[in-house]
Amino acid sequence: MLISNHLQQYKAALLSLPKETGLTKADLQVDKLLMKRSGKLEMYYAPHNEYLNPAAKVIIIGLTPGFTQMSAAIQEAIRGLEAGLSDEEVCKGAKEAARFAGTMRNTLIHMLDALGLQQYLGLASCDELFQKQQTNLHTTSLLRFPMFIEKKNYSGAHPKLLSDPFLRECALLSLEQELGILSQALIIPLGKTVEGMLRLLVSEGKLDDQRCLWGFPHPSGANGHRFKQFASHQEAMTKALRDHLWNA
Repeated sequence: MLISNHLQQYKAALLSLPKETGLTKADLQVDKLLMKRSGKLEMYYAPHNEYLNPAAKVIIIGLTPGFTQMSAAIQEAIRGLEAGLSDEEVCKGAKEAARFAGTMRNTLIHMLDALGLQQYLGLASCDELFQKQQTNLHTTSLLRFPMFIEKKNYSGAHPKLLSDPFLRECALLSLEQELGILSQALIIPLGKTVEGMLRLLVSEGKLDDQRCLWGFPHPSGANGHRFKQFASHQEAMTKALRDHLWNA
């Protein structure tokens, strides 16, 4: 299902992008795809997080789509638009192509398998979540659309999301809407920034903390401590899966 339909507004802009070569930052970080700006922060359009899977048993929440995801989503969306697909089909296809695109997906799958999540879902590996068993999974971002600072991927550090009114408002509007629809699914927040926002919702009584798998690191290669962080929380996360989330 579509949870927003900005695609209508940006469809012409997407179809006007270069088609002969791979899309570059110069192609995509342009005014016709700019959604919002606050100081050095800029939010651009990408279609994949407009699609929500209402049947999902697991929600994986990243910080914000980076350029790699943005590019993959838009290239797939252009193919869908040119093929005459519906807006929902275009956004769904973009999500399947773009979610955690690149080596980050392999790291994420490895970590989920190490926790044994695949066993609770009746899968051989969590790799299947991203393929034929996609009905089990919904992926999204705290900041639904790609956020950049000085044209670089926003990392959550400078400025800190919770202390920046612009970022905080963008995140809350997206997060509360999606979690309200997927009210029973297991939530896996990737990294401390995403976890911090979810803990805020828990403290405000808007989220059950036992739905969340706390301590999962962001699997991006930019997080040089991701494997050490995972190892330090692995036992607690495995226990949470067994004792709190899947034996109810």
